[in-house]
Amino acid sequence: MVKQNQSIMVLLPLFLILAISAEVEGAKLFVFGDSYLDTGNYLNSVSYKPPYGITFPGYPAGRFGNGRILTDYLASFLKIETPTPYALKNSSNLQNGINFAFGGTGVFQTRVNGPNLTVQIDSFEQLIKQNVYSKSDVESSIVIVNAGANDYITFILKDRNLFGIAKYIKSLVDELTINLKRIHSLGAGKIVVSLLQPVGCLPTVSVASLYNDCIDLFNNVPRDHNKIILQNVENLNKESGKSVFRTLDLYNSFLSAIEEKQKSRQENSTLVNPLEPCCAPLKAGYECGKVDENGKKKYTVCEKPELSFFWDTVHPAQNGWYSIFKQLESSLSQIIGTNF
Repeated sequence: MVKQNQSIMVLLPLFLILAISAEVEGAKLFVFGDSYLDTGNYLNSVSYKPPYGITFPGYPAGRFGNGRILTDYLASFLKIETPTPYALKNSSNLQNGINFAFGGTGVFQTRVNGPNLTVQIDSFEQLIKQNVYSKSDVESSIVIVNAGANDYITFILKDRNLFGIAKYIKSLVDELTINLKRIHSLGAGKIVVSLLQPVGCLPTVSVASLYNDCIDLFNNVPRDHNKIILQNVENLNKESGKSVFRTLDLYNSFLSAIEEKQKSRQENSTLVNPLEPCCAPLKAGYECGKVDENGKKKYTVCEKPELSFFWDTVHPAQNGWYSIFKQLESSLSQIIGTNF
């Protein structure tokens, strides 16, 4: 009898995994946010210029990195193809969902003249009204939202200091929460919002430590931001009476992935420094992918982009996103599975 029960206990996790796979397979993925999720909406950006896309698909294709990004790995987890960017909706099928994310944008208006989160949701609502997606399409879909980092960059560049940042964090998360509620009102039953990444680990900041360490002071903003997000999501689920909203922990997955790479490098000094960008500007004022008036490159690219954690000064490389995804993978079944 004991042996039989043990067999059942062994088979139960397998049964749950198969059930979850059956639930999410074929689900549509609707994507909102910024460059961490954008797979081709920002048509006139560096993401469509060399050396972006050199690892995958082998040419610049609108991703802010050398290859696959978080959206690609989430789609793969759902066993679907990466959703079509909204900007390319007329030239592709929309059966896997659609990606509204636009690099450089945010919850509010940022320095990039692109559709912020509200405008992206407007486009989603329009497609629903046009019956491009049915009520059942939307109800059974997974929605992923990643926004906020560009808003904080805009705030800091505008104010040149962090005075008033606490008030700004609250107003930003409150507006983000309004957007999440609106997506739910359009019929979405599974909405995942990303926690903000540890900005103190981005090469544009960690350069201050010569890429030796994350600058923890700069991680106070995402920590405070994430604390309010978590509370708001809990409140939203209480209001709706069910777990419609979940969070994707980019903050700790980033940190854990970087720490693993740093630990491996301590044991083998020939490994790539995870905090150092692969594609780096030659001097201030330039960025990866930029050329001068004579077409001369104003950036350098590392020898092995496929091994780098960060591609440029703010975006993970394909290897980085894969490492982050592996940190998230064990929780994804709970986040977007049958027990959502």
